[in-house]
Amino acid sequence: MIKRNHIRHFLALADAGSFAQAAARLHITQPTLSSGIAELERLVGSRLFLRDRRHVRLTETGGAFLPIARDLERGFRVADSFGAAPAVEWPTLRLGVLRTVANRDLGRIVAALSAHYGIEVIEGTDYDLRAALTGGRIHLALTLLREAEHDLVAHPLWEEAYTMLVPTTHPLAGRDHVAPEDLAGEIMIARRSCEILEDTSRFFTGAGVRPRFALRSESDERCLAMVAAGLGITTAPASLAIDGTVPLAVDGYAFRRRIGLLHDRQWSPGGGMALEHMLEPARLSSATP
Repeated sequence: MIKRNHIRHFLALADAGSFAQAAARLHITQPTLSSGIAELERLVGSRLFLRDRRHVRLTETGGAFLPIARDLERGFRVADSFGAAPAVEWPTLRLGVLRTVANRDLGRIVAALSAHYGIEVIEGTDYDLRAALTGGRIHLALTLLREAEHDLVAHPLWEEAYTMLVPTTHPLAGRDHVAPEDLAGEIMIARRSCEILEDTSRFFTGAGVRPRFALRSESDERCLAMVAAGLGITTAPASLAIDGTVPLAVDGYAFRRRIGLLHDRQWSPGGGMALEHMLEPARLSSATP
């Protein structure tokens, strides 16, 4: 018999894409999570995940099971809250926001939506926000978009490249591009909030670049301010560039991200207006280079 723990394990792994991250979020051990997933796969009679050394992704069967699991979790939540007092009317929209979205971009989205809703903003990682959507704790998530969202409705907003950001006074600032080896002697700043931190580390390690770090911080604002001050250089989405910094293309460093709004298929904007129309004042149709 499929139990709620099976559903929680499945959704956590589907959202995190990693046994380690999913287990940490559920506050259980990886063997416990692995056992739960294996038991669920036996119950449904098919593999739900494809596993390799770096990633875990849904099989075709897993993708088909995902909306069923979401519906089951919603049902459990309804049962948990049955008989509870009605929810307070405010906020009318709980907006989850990826921590690495630039303030100016978030500001124009909030400005467009606030004409229609009373908004509460909740910050988090991509995993946090997807879990919050599943748990019904937020209505919308401004976050990374995947190639296939399966059971979530996606509203793409912009796409942008990850780049190296250097001070305007840096000797390489005037270059169109550099080879990774040209950065071997540079002092770096590590953005711990970066979604591709491990990929970036592997890229430079593979090129023989093992930099020294002047700062490791969760705060993008601090990291970029220190780049502008000349403390070091860092990789970041192009939208995070601030005054005093300039982008520098690194050969082979071709990572990109897509940002958009996600919501559950059962959620609707209300008021008879499509979400895209609400967002028109934000002018988010053009992609960031």
